[in-house]
Amino acid sequence: MKVLKLNSISPVADGTFKGYEYSETAENPDGIILRSFGMHDYSLGENLLAVARAGAGVNNIPIDRCTEKGIVVFNTPGANANAVKELVLCELFLGGRQIVEGAAWAQSLKGQDGVPTLVEKGKGKFVGQEVLSKKLGVVGLGAIGAMVANAAIELGMSVVGYDPFISVKNAWLINNRVEFTSDLNEIFKTCDYITLHVPLTPDTKGMINAKTLEQCKDGVVIINNARGDLVVSKDIISAVQKAKVSRYITDFPDEELLGKENILCIPHLGASTPEAEDNCAYMAAKQLTDYLENGNITNSVNFPAVSMPRGSISRVCVHHKNVKEMLSKILAIVSSQGINVAHMQDCSKGEYAYLILDLDEVPSDSTLELIRNVSGVLRVRKI
Repeated sequence: MKVLKLNSISPVADGTFKGYEYSETAENPDGIILRSFGMHDYSLGENLLAVARAGAGVNNIPIDRCTEKGIVVFNTPGANANAVKELVLCELFLGGRQIVEGAAWAQSLKGQDGVPTLVEKGKGKFVGQEVLSKKLGVVGLGAIGAMVANAAIELGMSVVGYDPFISVKNAWLINNRVEFTSDLNEIFKTCDYITLHVPLTPDTKGMINAKTLEQCKDGVVIINNARGDLVVSKDIISAVQKAKVSRYITDFPDEELLGKENILCIPHLGASTPEAEDNCAYMAAKQLTDYLENGNITNSVNFPAVSMPRGSISRVCVHHKNVKEMLSKILAIVSSQGINVAHMQDCSKGEYAYLILDLDEVPSDSTLELIRNVSGVLRVRKI
């Protein structure tokens, strides 16, 4: 099989692709692994089965086009969570104290006489506040948000979290001293610091805007390491200028934000550690090869999680629309050919579904073609 690298990927992934043609030049690949490469104008070849993003965000991948062609898109949630968590903790301190400005001012003293004396005289311009006993609102309690909430508790902060879609797994991992709210307005109205950890969707785009900022406490610090478009730039600039927001810190700079006082732009460093890059690369590679070799899906953004151990002669994987009688039609075809189904799983995710059939004999190409011709079937693959 062939796997194409569209970005430089940590070498920890190399061993997972042993026996593959794995390179930056692979033609007509079965799989693609990437980080930030923009695929929206990329041609999706007929052989392409899956795309694995070594990271959490998939805005650079044409999800809808992939889904319609039965191409599975993977990401690696949680693999870079610790790296982002550590940056958020740094930003909590940067939000309350003028460390960046103070350090820049100290550098400006080079060449002057009596630097220690000048420092003592001038340091009063950079007084800040401690995070101890302050209230932090965490919007989104996925892998990163949960870790941030727990770490902030250990720093002595009061923490309230908001996430209407929190998983049971993450809920169990969160410190019992973290409060939960089902009302996002409570976070706006009561928190001294707010940190965003939600994906960019039509519902979350621009969630921090003039209206929501008006509800916030005066002097709130807002931290955004999730996606730039969660915050309306012109509205946050206005709120900072009015001191409604004391500081906005984002890992997603744009032209509008640069050079503005009390807006700190960091050059997308959230996951920029060798540890995070290694974790993401290894996780993406394992998910991609498990799908290519076994048809198992873990951490897909466009198809449901379906995994079964191999234990039969043949495996058939079917991507299909989530419509009535689909399963019965496919099973009727298999049964009409006198083939026994040893095991099966069929799960749905929104409008789409995925079926694994483990069969007691190898189906013919004509049998597979009959399944392909069922209305609503997107892709059929025999392993």
